[in-house]
Amino acid sequence: MTKKLTVVAKPNKKENRIIYHNTATNTMTVEIAAPPDKNKANKELIKFLSKELKKKIRIINGLRSKEKILEIID
Repeated sequence: MTKKLTVVAKPNKKENRIIYHNTATNTMTVEIAAPPDKNKANKELIKFLSKELKKKIRIINGLRSKEKILEIID
């Protein structure tokens, strides 16, 4: 079973951290330490959230946008 999660990514921050999470709407704002160039922030976002949620994650929409839709794979 898969779930969808809307994430607003904020690259170039001091550290990776979740700054907002709304379980009712399944949205999240995440600060990422990596820069947005050459897909580094996307890779770091997936790595960070996979570790935090202990699930496999992939981006299904918004590769070049700050707002992304992620798929959480159980």
